[in-house]
Amino acid sequence: MRLKDKVVIVTGSTSGIGEAIARRCVEEGARVLVHGLEPDLGEAVAASLGDTAALHVDDLGDPESAPRVVEAALAAFGRIDALVNNAARVERGTLETTDAEAFDRVLAVNTRAPLLLIRAALPELERRRGAVLNVGSVNAYCGEPTFVAYSASKGALMTLTRNLGDTLHRERGVRVNQINPEWVLTEGEKRVQERQGNPPDWHEKIPPQWAPSGRLIQPEEIAAAAVYWIGDESRPMSGSVVDLGQFPLIGRNPPKDLRDR
Repeated sequence: MRLKDKVVIVTGSTSGIGEAIARRCVEEGARVLVHGLEPDLGEAVAASLGDTAALHVDDLGDPESAPRVVEAALAAFGRIDALVNNAARVERGTLETTDAEAFDRVLAVNTRAPLLLIRAALPELERRRGAVLNVGSVNAYCGEPTFVAYSASKGALMTLTRNLGDTLHRERGVRVNQINPEWVLTEGEKRVQERQGNPPDWHEKIPPQWAPSGRLIQPEEIAAAAVYWIGDESRPMSGSVVDLGQFPLIGRNPPKDLRDR
């Protein structure tokens, strides 16, 4: 087991990628603090994981939530070996429709909360020579027109990862790394696409330009990659940002017929 006896906090783990990471951590021998906003979803996930999991429901938009999350993990398991900052607020909005309030809401959860959680967990992480894994997005590099605030938040998170990945590793022995998933087929993504008018089987008809493998990435595949960065196999690496996608994002040239449309 690659995470035997470790205690891992996974924010936003009542569904989607976070849930997949929490489940994979347990499979690899860890105990997990499941976190989210929805008590019913969280209770179902935690119950399915048995005594290897505890649940903490909290809104990371509240700057006082970080110490509460850390305290919940310590109360349940007595230690913290890793922190996975997965929770994210996704608000679609263009330059014209993104006002100050919406921008602040997204940055509070996607960028400020990881910083505050790392700070709150740092004494325990330093004691265990632990690891932080931030879950970003390939949108950090530019993003889509309707992801103005989200893209900015993930770009800021990427710089925070590199900054703390250097500072904390050198000064405190705590590694900080990041994975940037591309398009992942979560239940939430299915609902969003259907609300936008796409048929229930939309994910079976993704053009090869966006899914060269013939399908979208599954949450479990992101979770498998996450385990490497949480565990001891990735020592002594810190400050790394790894894109998890089906094609190279930077410098990619779409097929000419796609550009001409």
